Amino acid sequence: MARVSEDDVLEALRRIGDPARDGNVVDLGMITGLAVRDGNVAFSIEIEPERAPEMESLRRACEQVVAGLPGALSVTAVLTAERAAPPPQQQPQQQPGGQAPRIGRHGSAGNQKMELPGIKAVVAVASGKGGVGKSTVTVNLAVSLHRLGLKVGILDADIYGPSMPRMLGISGQPRSDGDKLETMRGHGVACMSIGFLVDPDQPTIWRGPMVMGALEQLLGDVKWGELDILLVDMPPGTGDAQLTMAQKVPLVGAIIVSTPQDIALIDARKGLNMFRQTNVPVMGMIENMSYYHCPSCGHRAEIFGHGGARETAAELGCDFLGEIPLHISLRETSDAGTPIAAAYPDSPQAKAFMDIANEVKKRL
Repeated sequence: MARVSEDDVLEALRRIGDPARDGNVVDLGMITGLAVRDGNVAFSIEIEPERAPEMESLRRACEQVVAGLPGALSVTAVLTAERAAPPPQQQPQQQPGGQAPRIGRHGSAGNQKMELPGIKAVVAVASGKGGVGKSTVTVNLAVSLHRLGLKVGILDADIYGPSMPRMLGISGQPRSDGDKLETMRGHGVACMSIGFLVDPDQPTIWRGPMVMGALEQLLGDVKWGELDILLVDMPPGTGDAQLTMAQKVPLVGAIIVSTPQDIALIDARKGLNMFRQTNVPVMGMIENMSYYHCPSCGHRAEIFGHGGARETAAELGCDFLGEIPLHISLRETSDAGTPIAAAYPDSPQAKAFMDIANEVKKRL
């Protein structure tokens, strides 16, 4: 099978001209962030913000010309824009010790909600900070919901640290029908992740507009099929990507994951309030790493404290969905690509996820 190269892509893109300027998109310096891996091609197209509405046709033309190359399995092109600097007399004053900020946005204008036909409910699984086990909770919750008879999907929205391919034990690249990508499947769950499209050993060095463009396309340019629920494994924190996802994705609710310790709960509050400020209902909080049972002697240790998420949920007026104990099998099964909800469905940890899945199902 023919292999497509970066040179092949650039040569093909030289056939696409900017209708408002004299030249093609490559020689005009509009193509950035080009990445080619195993036939999967991704790049961004730099444009002026005010031209965003009219440039969708150019983006599609770029995708189509690259998709026609022998060996090109999938193509993802993203519009990204930065505002030109204002005239010198209008330049904002710099703060001491720093430079005036540059303002950028993705080509998708406004905060209009995306349409996702066939998906009954989209639920964000979020955390105020990294390291609390949000992705582990997401994948086991998805498997548990599938065991309850629901059609479930996961969007791995953590562009900089995608983990769903590993956790679901999925390898390879998604197929494309020339228009949309097909989902990958593991343990009965449909999944899409940037991890399927980029080299796992290479960092994703993308600016905010490129990240948002990729997320919008991973949602809208994928054949999700009929789903009862799509879980969005959100990036950790409360930055621009998280805020834009909350504004543009038709979320029916959000789940906040935290450990019991105070430092994690401080950030969890921020995440919860972000969703409330964007009018996304908070389904409830989950306390992960709630306690530890020694498998040898049975001693219970509350390593990170206990009950903090339950208390915070009560204080902030949202539901508490359940607690997950800390156990080595959670780490081992995640690393092995078989979530504990699938590997050991009768274990206390899997039963805890099943209890939470039942609570989530009630709220759909």
